[in-house]
Amino acid sequence: MDRQEKQALEQEMKLEDAFERLEETVASLEQEELSLEESFQIYKNGMELLKKCNEAIDQVEKKVLILNGNGETDEF
Repeated sequence: MDRQEKQALEQEMKLEDAFERLEETVASLEQEELSLEESFQIYKNGMELLKKCNEAIDQVEKKVLILNGNGETDEF
């Protein structure tokens, strides 16, 4: 496994963790006994986490290699 593949795997693992945290955030927001303040703080934290996920996905998309017509790879 080369360095780039290792970095992609590490990034994927971080994204999986982030998505799990987002699921936990949604579950927390679905609790009826939360105060408005608590709900707002959880929502705010979830939106920050979502932003980080989107940035990480954008970075991964930019690193994706595509095969061109000559059989060579180019960055996407």
